[in-house]
Amino acid sequence: MNLRAAFAAPPMDPAKLGAGQKVFAFASMCVGMFIALLDIQIVSASLRDIGGGLSAGVDETAWVQTSYLIAEIVVIPLSGWLSRVFSTRWLFALSAAGFTLTSLLCGAAWDIQSMIVFRALQGFLGGSMIPIVFTTAFVFFDGKQRVIAAATIGAIASLAPTLGPTLGGWITDHWSWHWLFFINLLPGLFVTIAVPMLVNIDAPDFSLLRRADYLGMLLLAIFLGCLEYTLEEGPRWNWLTDSTITTTAWLSGLCGVGFVIRSLTYDHPVVDLRALRDLNFALGCVFSFVTGIGIFATIYLTPLFLGRVEGYSALQIGEAVFSTGIFQILSIPLYAFLAQRFDLRWILMAGLALFALSMWDFTPITHDWGAHQLLLPQALRGAAQQLAVPPVVTLTLGGLPPARLKLASGLFNLMRNLGGAIGIAICATILNDRTNLHFYRLAEHLNTSNEAMNQWLAQSAGHFDSVGDPNGELQQLWRLAFREAQTLSYADAFLAIAVCFVIATVLVPAMRKVAPPSTPSADAH
Repeated sequence: MNLRAAFAAPPMDPAKLGAGQKVFAFASMCVGMFIALLDIQIVSASLRDIGGGLSAGVDETAWVQTSYLIAEIVVIPLSGWLSRVFSTRWLFALSAAGFTLTSLLCGAAWDIQSMIVFRALQGFLGGSMIPIVFTTAFVFFDGKQRVIAAATIGAIASLAPTLGPTLGGWITDHWSWHWLFFINLLPGLFVTIAVPMLVNIDAPDFSLLRRADYLGMLLLAIFLGCLEYTLEEGPRWNWLTDSTITTTAWLSGLCGVGFVIRSLTYDHPVVDLRALRDLNFALGCVFSFVTGIGIFATIYLTPLFLGRVEGYSALQIGEAVFSTGIFQILSIPLYAFLAQRFDLRWILMAGLALFALSMWDFTPITHDWGAHQLLLPQALRGAAQQLAVPPVVTLTLGGLPPARLKLASGLFNLMRNLGGAIGIAICATILNDRTNLHFYRLAEHLNTSNEAMNQWLAQSAGHFDSVGDPNGELQQLWRLAFREAQTLSYADAFLAIAVCFVIATVLVPAMRKVAPPSTPSADAH
């Protein structure tokens, strides 16, 4: 088939496509999903280098990541409606093309303001690719193939953000921060060309534009945008003591309530909140939310600990956290084996419990932990991600009628990103508050009755006097106490995440077993 015929061909029934065609089409879409998810965290270990290159301060540079997250979290729930309007292939192709172009612009940014604008556009254009892959997998595949497809999606959804700091640190160390964005160009161009040729499973319906819920879209955008801003900036500005944070929190709350009311009363809502009446879908959203906390909060905590406490470089951080991705990849065959033989609910339960165990294994953390000490808890986390995320996808979306799958998928994916945003915000608050608490508690014991401290001060005084710093030993003591207080606060944050996973594990038996339809339907789109 030539290119013109491929682009002009009417939609095809997915059941009539060959296995090779479906696998290659699905793989092409997975490439787009991977780079969109990878770019969430690829800059996290390199923000200092980006800020230096663009002559920006720490607060400004943080917006390189925040702007992407805000834009992505706004567009994800809209993706189901957008794919019905423009069709799956054209929305995906346009998103991939826009993501590629904005990646080029990010790499060529001339100041921090231009970088923030381009990153917001990049997040908005790339975010819609993520939920579409979930829905297309359930249209393309059935039976055992659906299990493998769900395992693949689950692996990408949790592996790409995990690999982000590792790959980003390596790229920045060996080349420059510009290549964090330039590496998207080739895969982005491939997806832009391949998907329209291979994924022709539905037709655009522009009549939806006439009866669209534009008020609901506006409320949703303000609700999620202000919520993400509040969660990202709240820990830095001490939450509601800051007038801007207070304003965005109120806006988010009011627009959130308005959006819920509008979605439940409007005939054609942009997000299908009624799907939450399905117990499996509601619980699946809870589990997606909790796994989002686990994936994104630990990606936030581990590099932060290695950078602040250990003083690791971007490359060293990447190398230290790389083991999580390795063990997740190694667990893919294990999940495929188990999924063919056991109820997915029990696999999910085992994955969530293993995630809780991995977080518990982080809690004995000390100031001298490095890659070797982090190996076991990160290995457990990698295996847990692979055993937890794919069953959630199948159990949550596999039982929904095809007609509701697109709109519900956006909500499901939104919950994972919201979990990540809220998890990071809570962990940042824990680090701030508990560091102060632990420091004061440690300081209470650093008095003249502490013989160990007195001996250390006596031994150190001579050294600091010789270099002309008579108060140096007290400053060094302060730094040591603060380092230990920081380390204890990281243990508290990991413990809080572990508690979330224990609660989620207990809820799993409430889900019902999903028996997906044996044959995918063209009507799904």
